Amino acid sequence: MVAAAVHARIDSSRIRSVEGMGFAAAREGPTLEATVALAAEAVGDLPTPPEGPVVAEGGEFYEEPAARVGLSFQPEFKYVESIGERETVQAAHHAAYAARELLL
Repeated sequence: MVAAAVHARIDSSRIRSVEGMGFAAAREGPTLEATVALAAEAVGDLPTPPEGPVVAEGGEFYEEPAARVGLSFQPEFKYVESIGERETVQAAHHAAYAARELLL
């Protein structure tokens, strides 16, 4: 598995700037615990820690409640609520897929 974290400044409908990216890879199977740990490692690899919440799609963490998943992230965690957040998650997906291709 490969995860990418994108630290971006956004508004409600778009990404305004990308401040950095973090990556992590693991060989474990896709369990909730392994996926959360991998995502937390990617966030920890960011050049500067995010000031706002860590945002993801619910399906990334098997539709578990944000409160349960959020225990592994700082400053806070939430699921996508705006178009700008969705665009940032999409950027992270593209980065993770590209990194996976490089590793294979």
